[in-house]
Amino acid sequence: MEAAAMAEPKPAVSTIDRAVFEAFLFEEARLLDTRRFRDWMALFAEDGTYWVPATADQRSPFDQVSLFYDDRALMKTRVDRLEHPRIHIQTPPSRTAHLVGNVIVDEADDANGRYVVSSTVIMVEYRDDQQRIFAGRQIHTLRRSGDGFCIVQKRVDLVNCDSAFEAMAVPI
Repeated sequence: MEAAAMAEPKPAVSTIDRAVFEAFLFEEARLLDTRRFRDWMALFAEDGTYWVPATADQRSPFDQVSLFYDDRALMKTRVDRLEHPRIHIQTPPSRTAHLVGNVIVDEADDANGRYVVSSTVIMVEYRDDQQRIFAGRQIHTLRRSGDGFCIVQKRVDLVNCDSAFEAMAVPI
């Protein structure tokens, strides 16, 4: 998603049936919660990115460090690590529950098959007798792909993005 899109929120597109977008986001959450990371990665376009900024209102992943900024190659590396049987940061593996809500279609370009969908997300992670909660607003830039969509960019703006975190391994 372009940096300008994080500026002033635009009114939602009210003529679009958001149910298909909700179903897509719910399926993405299910894939993450069931640790089907390769299937999750397959939701992304070849040029897709996954971005979790490290500061509120961060405009670009290139001007400062981010919590996550993965293109396809880095996503593959992350997934390979998550699936490795001896990954220290995931022994034992995290169990997660994602809750997605307040889905809004912010932009819809049917002619070009491009959509921007924002939603709230809460992820509870349990691992090694510790529970962590992450919450924020996520923005998916989607592209029509066959009968469905692919993710061009997923941006997750955590409410506490500038806090100190223990290492994060699983996607939000």
